[in-house]
Amino acid sequence: MAQSTTYLSKTYSGNGNRNKGTISVWCKFADTDASADSTIFGAGNISNDSDCTFLCINPNGFGGTTTRKISFIIRIGGATVYKAESNALLRDVNGWYNIVVRWDTTLGTPNCDIYLNGEEVSYSSNTWSSLSQNTNTYIGSSAHPHYIGRGAYCDAMKNNYYEGSMSHFHYCDGYYYDASSFGSTDSTTGEWKINTSPSVSYGTNGFWFFKDDNALTDHSSNSNSYSLTAGTLTKTEDNPSNVFATFNPLARNASNTYANGNTTYDYSNNYQKTTPSTLATNNKKIYAEFKKIRNSNMHFGIVGDTFISDGRTGNDTGASWTYDMRGHTGAIALQSDTNGSTIFVDGSNTSTSVFTSTTNDIIMVAFDPTTKKIWFGKNGTWHNSGNPATGANASYTYSGTATSDFCFAVASEGSSAGAISANFGNGYFGTTAVSSAGTNASNNGIFEYDVPAGYTALSTKGLNT
Repeated sequence: MAQSTTYLSKTYSGNGNRNKGTISVWCKFADTDASADSTIFGAGNISNDSDCTFLCINPNGFGGTTTRKISFIIRIGGATVYKAESNALLRDVNGWYNIVVRWDTTLGTPNCDIYLNGEEVSYSSNTWSSLSQNTNTYIGSSAHPHYIGRGAYCDAMKNNYYEGSMSHFHYCDGYYYDASSFGSTDSTTGEWKINTSPSVSYGTNGFWFFKDDNALTDHSSNSNSYSLTAGTLTKTEDNPSNVFATFNPLARNASNTYANGNTTYDYSNNYQKTTPSTLATNNKKIYAEFKKIRNSNMHFGIVGDTFISDGRTGNDTGASWTYDMRGHTGAIALQSDTNGSTIFVDGSNTSTSVFTSTTNDIIMVAFDPTTKKIWFGKNGTWHNSGNPATGANASYTYSGTATSDFCFAVASEGSSAGAISANFGNGYFGTTAVSSAGTNASNNGIFEYDVPAGYTALSTKGLNT
């Protein structure tokens, strides 16, 4: 599911169970400093927040002393009568979280539980306040519109749209399930893994969305399809079972704009900043594509351990050119613009001329971490008649300071800032699908051009197979 102002809505023709229910959804968050609640699912009044029920992620970013917590909130008559809030801070922009919330007001003491990746959270708030037994929530109500991707009360000031991707979204109307219905702990890795076919019931107004697709189809037996009210739903190969790389908004830059699940990066607000990918490789050959959305002097390439771990923090806002791949150790960068392109390695110009590029050109990058060879290509053609599959005619063979943790990275240089969308295997540049997918023997990811034999997308599946 795409981020920003994209959301779905539905008003039910009849009431479901307004006292009891379970939500399970897998989320991959994109924003790092939301100004308001990032709402996953809610129901209630559209014009104000006096009567509503919603599941959200509280605001204020991922790092430092700021918070990012799961909250389930019930408001009645303008008062918050119930709020369950986790102590757990959600700071990861790489992996997927499984959030399960269940509630039951029919109990002698009404109850709500929140599970994060299979474990019930500890709570900073979990009191029923003035909520009495059998109190109706607004989820399941036919008199109140329901929303996926934003809250019931949402205007330009509140701005509480969901930011990120969703997968396998279940709402079980009238049923009280714990997390074990939707996932299990892997006996080998100890990780929480998805149950792609849970044995659950959905009641009258329940649904199952985003089952390996971006369709508006309800995969339960209810046919409770929602409408796309605003924005664009974008399919992604990134999923809870195979996490793909994205740009990393927590790394060495500030006040730049990310979009489309952190696969689009806009450099309009800063000068000479680099963003690496969230995943790295030490022994797998990797391939990715980058499309220039707004033309400028852009850098494409690979950064390694000495570039990533040089001590600069994510909130370091200095404008020195040493923050850029072109002028820093541990980086192999193609400086690509309309005037000519050369390769920079560990801060020095190698005088290796490659190709010019302009808006809408697609730059291909292939890297072999074992031989340290890198190939650059444009619009389906490799520089110097290179052949990554055979190892022939590499654009450059690296012998510098970086020795491990190799990431894809891009950067902008100069006052004419640019924007770029990456295809790390998701099959999209921004919200635009590749025009005709190339061959890919690894069967991992979808790319515009042919993936060289022996190379794969930078993803958890690619790194572990």
